[in-house]
Amino acid sequence: MILVTRLDGKEYYINPHQIESIELRPDTTLLMLSGKHVIVREKVEDVLDRIVEYRRCIGGFKNEE
Repeated sequence: MILVTRLDGKEYYINPHQIESIELRPDTTLLMLSGKHVIVREKVEDVLDRIVEYRRCIGGFKNEE
């Protein structure tokens, strides 16, 4: 799970495996596999960095190298 911040300042964790795409419109918007849109304060690059770090922690890149 990765930590993200809603526009109202509340922090929560989201499952990065459920993110279908990330858009900048102008706020960072996560489009989930469920169809839900989650708007967060983090920059796109920060969300991507957190996803990569999460995948490293769980060994998600072992079969991708």
